[in-house]
Amino acid sequence: MNTESRKAQTEKQNREIAETLRHIENKILVMSGKGGVGKSSVAAYLSVALAKRGYRVGLMDVDLHGPSIPRILGLKGSLTLGGITGKMLPIKYLSNMDVISIETLMGENKDAATIWRGPLKIGAIKQFISDIEWTRLDYLVIDSPPGTGDEPLTVAQTIPDARALIVTTPQEVSLADVRKSINFCRQVKMEILGLVENMSGLKCPHCGEIIDVFKTRGGQETASKENLRLLATLPLELEVVREGDVGDISLLDKEEFLITREFNRMVDEIVNLTMQSSAGRMPQNSAHAG
Repeated sequence: MNTESRKAQTEKQNREIAETLRHIENKILVMSGKGGVGKSSVAAYLSVALAKRGYRVGLMDVDLHGPSIPRILGLKGSLTLGGITGKMLPIKYLSNMDVISIETLMGENKDAATIWRGPLKIGAIKQFISDIEWTRLDYLVIDSPPGTGDEPLTVAQTIPDARALIVTTPQEVSLADVRKSINFCRQVKMEILGLVENMSGLKCPHCGEIIDVFKTRGGQETASKENLRLLATLPLELEVVREGDVGDISLLDKEEFLITREFNRMVDEIVNLTMQSSAGRMPQNSAHAG
């Protein structure tokens, strides 16, 4: 392909990206400074919770090396061609929630390693927007890999009005990396919706005592110091682990769990924050709106 052809192709893709994003009201990048803090679970649960409130939701998994969204959701199937434009259709999870992940393109071998350098990763993320037929969405939730590398940078550059939701655990080793994520967002001028402190305390199933496995209040102190919102303090819950392994997220409906009540409260706050700062669309079924 010569230089002129590449330029024309890039311009065409940029136009398609702009057209797609024009029909998406709110874009939320879920990110973390380090792995293992529950970022993908937060992204998946947030997407489903928004959809259950009647909003039209897209969930885009750009963790190209370690995609876990399909497994958390128990998502089956692969992308298909269709629609008016003949583009690829994302996988339908709920009637008003669609999902795209690199794992849905990997065929039968879901355990294959994705060995890609920066340019390939950047191209794949842009194609997730330009080459997928997204419908009009109230929310696009983007699950990014840990750190501040190619993937979150590409999202920041490609979706300039995306807002960040940063997930951490309470201990210093995680918070040190979170501060890098905060600085990243500020450098690329990405608004930060707030912090989520995950795995904050475990209720002993025998005596009921709260055990601070990863210390406590680290997220609160960081949020206060950085002048950010602490949107939620989510406890460790064994049910999350069990459900995540079998692709079941019915925990969102189990109000007897503290994590469920706290998570749903966080979702309501996110809805309020995003609707305050964007025109937004009313939910398909306002009776389910939070």
